[in-house]
Amino acid sequence: MPLAEFTFTAPHLTKFFVLDILAVWFVIYQLLQIVRGTRAAHILAGILTVVVAYQLAVYMNLEALRSILQSLAPYAAIAIIVLFQSEIRRTLARMGRKNLLGGFRRPESTDEILLALNSLSAGKVGALIVLERDIGLRTFVESGVRLDAAISRDILLSIFHPNTALHDGAVIVQKGRLAAAACFLPLSVNPAVSTKMGTRHRAAIGITEETDCLALVVSEETGALSVAAFGDLERDVTVERVDERIAQHFGSARDMSLPPPRPNADAPEPAGVRGRRP
Repeated sequence: MPLAEFTFTAPHLTKFFVLDILAVWFVIYQLLQIVRGTRAAHILAGILTVVVAYQLAVYMNLEALRSILQSLAPYAAIAIIVLFQSEIRRTLARMGRKNLLGGFRRPESTDEILLALNSLSAGKVGALIVLERDIGLRTFVESGVRLDAAISRDILLSIFHPNTALHDGAVIVQKGRLAAAACFLPLSVNPAVSTKMGTRHRAAIGITEETDCLALVVSEETGALSVAAFGDLERDVTVERVDERIAQHFGSARDMSLPPPRPNADAPEPAGVRGRRP
């Protein structure tokens, strides 16, 4: 077609056309939110690189490269499902269980958990506490010893005491209560995870790869605190940082006007700790 005869026709803007554009934008935005900050982002970047390479091969008539990449296309859908299975499963479960009315709330038992973490860290007592959010942890609860107890610092310290029968394993917090202790969690098989990490840290990463829970870890060797979410582990954090991560993960803003838990867990509790509003 001669260049002079080429005409560009602008699309007719209708309410359905605008709705279609907004829907596509929303889907792309949600996909970027899913992979942002995870190892899936690097995989997605690699897939986009292959797509760009294929387009260049077609444009530059590189038949050998084009034929190789074209032969891989039929297996692309299966490869994407395998590579992104954790992200797909977590996203679908989140869509099915999303609370449309009020979102999430900071757990009311957070202060007791923070005080327990403070004491466990000071005594270098290993611990692993998992906070359930959207995706149910019933399978992992059934692998441990059922408690169904109110959350308190004393109970948590008793559970993780080295001489007790329940200290080896994870405590799962479900619906604001201690659902079970001594629970077995899946260890992360991500090759990017350092082999120098202990079992608790690998279990914390593993359970957050499978679900959208938040895992709190106390190192038995150093007493350092770590927080795991969505397959990522933040190490050597303070109690105040743990509080912030819990508030962020459960979608509530922390009331910064009230004091954080005192560094000495054996000292009397400050007046504002138990009464802080979620």
